[in-house]
Amino acid sequence: MPTERSAVAAWALILLVTGTTSVAFELLGLPSAVLFGALLGGMAHALTSPTALRVPPFAFRVGQALIGVTIGSLVSLSALTGMGSDLLPILVVTVGTVAISLLAGRVLAVRDDVSHVTGAFAMIAGGASGVVAIARELGADDRVVTVVQYLRVLVVLMVMPVVTAVVFHPEHGVGRFDQGGAPFGTDLVYVAIALVGGLLVAGAVPVTTAALLGPLAVAAALSSTGWLGTPAVPLVLQWTAYVLIGVQVGLRFTRASLASIARMLPVVLVVIVSMIGLTAAMGAALAWLTPIDGLTAYLATTPGGLFAVLATAADSGSDVTYVMAVQLFRLLVILMFTPLLAARLRARHG
Repeated sequence: MPTERSAVAAWALILLVTGTTSVAFELLGLPSAVLFGALLGGMAHALTSPTALRVPPFAFRVGQALIGVTIGSLVSLSALTGMGSDLLPILVVTVGTVAISLLAGRVLAVRDDVSHVTGAFAMIAGGASGVVAIARELGADDRVVTVVQYLRVLVVLMVMPVVTAVVFHPEHGVGRFDQGGAPFGTDLVYVAIALVGGLLVAGAVPVTTAALLGPLAVAAALSSTGWLGTPAVPLVLQWTAYVLIGVQVGLRFTRASLASIARMLPVVLVVIVSMIGLTAAMGAALAWLTPIDGLTAYLATTPGGLFAVLATAADSGSDVTYVMAVQLFRLLVILMFTPLLAARLRARHG
């Protein structure tokens, strides 16, 4: 057990590395800069000290809950019901996208050091922060899941503007994406109600991922009613969640696991690029099955980077509401069915 002084020094190192790398990643424009900064903060301790540390279980549950509230705050009942007559094609495309993800995960799991559960959740398309937050509870290696999920998001964000400009030639600067407009005090009330209510629900429901899904459900219900206007989770609370999740994952790294993940990255990149191409085909199918235009369908089925996707949709004049509805529908389907999928994969492959 670490002494009090050594524990304080260790946490000081973790926070220093987390803060400096988060700022650097933010300046570079990388996705989820704080989560990756926290990941490196945890790794800085895990790889340099024999002293074992961990994020207190309750604090980690709060981090999961805040991620759930953040996702739930995006849910718009009007946007989801606006899918209307396109619901069946959207469902078909969503199932197709999930199938592509599972196929990609199966390819990754050919490696001896990657289980089928880890491969599936490392490659599942959508809800990266939510999947990372619950990966270990689902029986997956959260270290692999974190690195691969956000590598996919990074590649998506690099490819998306190129495809948008070269293939669709949109008119730029025609709109913007507004992430919320409630007063800060209202945002805090919203988070408090969703966090406390969601954790109470989680305590009463025997579901592995309830610490995320309970707050998500309460937050989504509050957002859909419009009782508090259009609240959002304050950025500092989002950062807090990312730090709690990222540090916890980082503290579990070893030199052997880091080397193993580094060796698999070339294969992962090939699988990710193939996956992006196949999901683009899902977008083409959605455009063919519905009256929606090709660019909107492409952005609606892009596997990752929700806020960047919505900003691109607004800037290019696409139907932002439609893009958000399809992206959120897929995200909610994935998060709701992850416990069942994990159980099935463990039963089949041991």
